[in-house]
Amino acid sequence: MLLRHVIGAALRRIRLDDGRTLREVSRAANISMPYLSEIERGRKEPSSEILAGICAALGLTLLDLLNETTAEAMVVDLTSVTAPVTAITSGHAPSSRSTEIALAVAA
Repeated sequence: MLLRHVIGAALRRIRLDDGRTLREVSRAANISMPYLSEIERGRKEPSSEILAGICAALGLTLLDLLNETTAEAMVVDLTSVTAPVTAITSGHAPSSRSTEIALAVAA
């Protein structure tokens, strides 16, 4: 998952939890409503200045926003035997001389 998706989802959740509209927040942040919508949907990667303006409009600091993103990010416990896991390998056939490296992701 890309950081812009996590940040966008957190911004949307915070805005909706506050009962605010896109129009209200975009005006307060001094950005266009379509641009704020694109940020919330994870389609645009805003600058730190734009994020600071959105955070100020929502009554947050950038640090508050980063803390909120942890609620949006998925954490996978790789030590859990109950979590479904899919292995993605490098595509090379394992040999006795090489070590296969796999990335585990939630299915």
